[in-house]
Amino acid sequence: MIEATLCFPRRTRGTESDPTEEVLLIEKRRGLGDGWYNGPGGKLEDGETPRECAVRETREEVGLEIDPETLEKAGELTFLLDGERHTFCHVYRTRSFSGEPTTTEEARPEWVPVDDVPYDQMWEDDQFWLPGVLEGETVVGEFRFEGGQPLDEAEFVGHDLEWNEHLETTDT
Repeated sequence: MIEATLCFPRRTRGTESDPTEEVLLIEKRRGLGDGWYNGPGGKLEDGETPRECAVRETREEVGLEIDPETLEKAGELTFLLDGERHTFCHVYRTRSFSGEPTTTEEARPEWVPVDDVPYDQMWEDDQFWLPGVLEGETVVGEFRFEGGQPLDEAEFVGHDLEWNEHLETTDT
């Protein structure tokens, strides 16, 4: 089973009387999900905590620096492929970061208004859990795919979600 992270940096743009909430998404340029949008993230390395992974992956993919203490745990997602656990994903969000996002070999970053997230260009399951996460809720979810490897070619067949569950904030 793969253990991974996703990180969703947020910011407010515009004027005080007309603010726009934005989330940083990446367009994947290679690997699993190539050509699709998601948050920065990836697989945990040996000895790395989920928070450390989210910080490292965000830095490597888009060049933002994040203090791991500012990451808010927003979700725990389990992905099943043909009935077997395939991936467990820790989801984080933050409003505290430094630097400007830059394009890398792996990802092209884009600030997107929260109301205009391109769900039709993302994993099919994202439409079920990401809106709540962007609104400040927490989620525990299970998503089922069938059709063999690789995961991005499998068919999405169902999901179960639990909202506003208490999530462990420590990385163990």
